[in-house]
Amino acid sequence: MVEAWYMDESREEQRKPHRLEPNRPVSLEQLSQLGVFYWKLDADSYDTDPELERIRKERNYSWMDIITIHKDKLPNYEDKIKIFYEEHLHVDDEIRYILEGSGYFDVRDKDDQWIRISMEKGDMITLPAGIYHRFTLDEKNYVKAMRLFVGEPVWTAHNRPADHFPARGQYMQFLAQVAH
Repeated sequence: MVEAWYMDESREEQRKPHRLEPNRPVSLEQLSQLGVFYWKLDADSYDTDPELERIRKERNYSWMDIITIHKDKLPNYEDKIKIFYEEHLHVDDEIRYILEGSGYFDVRDKDDQWIRISMEKGDMITLPAGIYHRFTLDEKNYVKAMRLFVGEPVWTAHNRPADHFPARGQYMQFLAQVAH
């Protein structure tokens, strides 16, 4: 099962866990209140997995590709790692399914605090359009992930501040409704 926690404020190496002391775990229920959804799937059979097919149909995830993030596999690796870790949002949902390896998605909670979500093989996550987030590898420095989209892929990341985008406004309305 996925593990998530509130992060410390350390600027030390981004690939470390950065847990607050004492640890403040975050539940799947808390993540869902931020619009973040999670599934555990069988990554060894992703190409024939009926559960993945069901989720793709239900949520209209019609496009997919696979990316490998490793210094020997990704051109401009060091630059890409820095870009992924810049706080940003997208105007579409971000859907990632970890096929091999591991890494962290960091998301902002309603009070603008960082929550770190540890992702490993078999974990699939959806981050809603408009949520501020970032991604980094963990200390193993390797992940192979499926990227899914509704319709054609849109790769544009809008670095913070990006509050003027309608997706951000809609996300903030969603958070206000969940709070009531």
